[in-house]
Amino acid sequence: MPKVLQIMARNEKYILLALGGNAFQTKGEIGTTENYWKNAYRAADTIVKIVKEGYKVAITHGNGPQVGVILEWMERSKDRIPPLAMDIAGAMTQGWLGYLLMQSIHNTLIKEGVKDSVKGVVAIVNQVLVSKDDPAWQNPTKYVGSYYDEEEAKKLAAEKGWVIKKDPRGGYRRVVPSPDPKANVEVGAVKKLISEGWIVIASGGGGIPVIQESDGTLKGVEAVIDKDLAGEVLATNLEVGTFVILTDVDGAYLNFGKPDQKKLDVVTVSEMEKYYKEGHFKAGSMGPKVLAAIRFIKHGGKKALIGHLKNGYEVIKGESGTMIVPD
Repeated sequence: MPKVLQIMARNEKYILLALGGNAFQTKGEIGTTENYWKNAYRAADTIVKIVKEGYKVAITHGNGPQVGVILEWMERSKDRIPPLAMDIAGAMTQGWLGYLLMQSIHNTLIKEGVKDSVKGVVAIVNQVLVSKDDPAWQNPTKYVGSYYDEEEAKKLAAEKGWVIKKDPRGGYRRVVPSPDPKANVEVGAVKKLISEGWIVIASGGGGIPVIQESDGTLKGVEAVIDKDLAGEVLATNLEVGTFVILTDVDGAYLNFGKPDQKKLDVVTVSEMEKYYKEGHFKAGSMGPKVLAAIRFIKHGGKKALIGHLKNGYEVIKGESGTMIVPD
């Protein structure tokens, strides 16, 4: 192992920060340019606070709303401009959201007088490897894109070969597979950049999903990777000590939404795994976050944190949110 990675291994001052979709478009917002910049600067404030304390930072982010927007653009303009594949849409969001974060973090570093503490901020277009044999290919579950009525949904399914299901929130939508992430293709570049003092934005939206052919070549696939599970893969590969998931709730709860709900503060990984298996965390919301935290600790991480984006600094300091630690 190179010397720089020996120094870096499981160092709590090295953090991977996973920002939820609310980092860019909060509930009730329509997604204007002003909305995006406001929320990017809010995330940047948290990031720069921890940089000022000497942390080395890598960042990943969700892209669910933004991929939906791009797919709708494609659908609405399909008569004039040929629609592109989902892997290309994912790459587009990495550039879009990476740019917002790069500039807002850069400007906040200047505002706080700590620009010289880092080499700079960089976002990379990042592929994540999934398996051809993942069972998710036979059971697409991830809703993407526009809502359709039943007649239009049947027509699109026949024309395009899409799998379309009724969305519990109303209407019919396309569903795509959400395979488990296996490896981050460009992790070597991310390691080198962090070790040289860069703040790195990578694995955006769970990464661009690709499969590997028998000759080693890569091919993009129509899928969506969960960004927290992909974030765990990156965090483990980078050998960071701390993995932070910031979302729109203040931690993980038992019996969430019920009269006897109970927020978890500090929990061992075996306790959290027990609660996960008991079904306390829903598959479409807290479930993947908790699973990612469990995997990170079981793969050697020192602590995983889950909390609200608006309290990001307090979550990282252990003053808010849920902390998962080794047994």
